[in-house]
This record gives sequence, structure tokens and C-alpha cells, in this order.
Amino acid sequence: MMTRKIEIHIQALASLLKRDRTEFSDFRSFNDYKKQQIRAYRNQLLADQLKCLTTDLQFSKHEYGKPFLSSHTLEFNHSHSQQYYALAMSERMKEVGVDVEELDRKVRFDALAQHAFHAEEYQTWQQQDQDPEYWLRVWTTKEAILKASGLGIRLDLNSLNTQVHATNYGGMCSHPLIGTFAYQNFILNQKIVLTVAWRSEQSCRGFQFPQIQIVQHQ
Repeated sequence: MMTRKIEIHIQALASLLKRDRTEFSDFRSFNDYKKQQIRAYRNQLLADQLKCLTTDLQFSKHEYGKPFLSSHTLEFNHSHSQQYYALAMSERMKEVGVDVEELDRKVRFDALAQHAFHAEEYQTWQQQDQDPEYWLRVWTTKEAILKASGLGIRLDLNSLNTQVHATNYGGMCSHPLIGTFAYQNFILNQKIVLTVAWRSEQSCRGFQFPQIQIVQHQ
């Protein structure tokens, strides 16, 4: 029987970008170049996993624009922050989503929390003395779940109660529009907050987490 497994690859964005931003005339052209490099790297990782050529990969999009492989039965989702890129892949788990952020990210934590957090999440964050790590675990969990569902920002962030715990780094939550998802948070190298989410079910079985393997590339 095939193992219930999710494999996640992490790479510093700087190592994917062979050209410096100063070489480009404007931010838009640099951004297009960055997207191109990320896409090429993603395709190479997917091809390596499937033991095929990148030219064998064929992509389509779900109703709300989430890309998927139409040529192979491999679920994937990717994310990038200012400094890191993450790709999650699974042959068994369905509707996988991933999100990555840096622990030192500078944001208006309270303003965003008041806008995007569920009342229970906001209360727990206050009880944690507005801990940035907890904030980022909630944020990346929301992002990973919404990306996994394919609905994305079409769902109001504050209507989703992730139930992220103050000390436990995994859990499950439900929303009437998207159903039930499980998730796992990771803190990597004391620098990165990474969350992966996947379609689950509201039962004890849902807490039988898959094997999650993280590969950090140099």
C-alpha cells in the first residue's frame, strides 16, 4: 500500500535568481523573471519526482485558478516569501496547500490580525502577548488551507477559525464553504514558518497525519 506522505522542498530564492534586480529596468520585468525562474525550478522538482522530462508535464487549472497536473497523478502546491520558495507534493493526499514566511517579517501585526483573524484566533494571540510566531502560524495556516481548497481569497480570512493552538503545531479546522482540512506547522532553522494543509475529515481518522518529509536545499 502506498504511504500517505507529503514531501516538501525548501529553497532560498536567492539561489534560483541568477540575475540581480539591478539588471532590470523596472520591478515588473524583474518580477516576471522571478516567476519564470520559480516555474522552471518547480517543473524540474516535479519531473524529478515523477522520473520524467519537464516537457512531459501538462498543467490545467481548477475552477478558481489553482494549477494541477493533468498529465500525472501527483498533487502539488507551492509558495514563496521574500526569501524562500516551498513546493509540496503528494501522490496520496488530496487538495494539498503550502505557505511559507520568514519569522522576521515586518508587518502591522495588530492591524492585520484585527482584519484577518477569527475572534478566537485574535483572543489567543492576545493571550500569547502578541507573539509573532503564533501570528505567523495562524497566517500561514489560513493561506495553506485556502490554497489547498482552491478558493483562495474568495473566502473572508476572518471567517475561517484555524484553531491554531498556542503550543501544539498541528490541528484541524472546518468551514461550511470548503469543508475540513488538517494542517501541520513547522519552524525551520529558527528563520522560517512553514505550514502544509490537506483535505481531511471530521473524525479521529483525520488526526492520523501523513508522513511529512522536508527537504531543505542549499
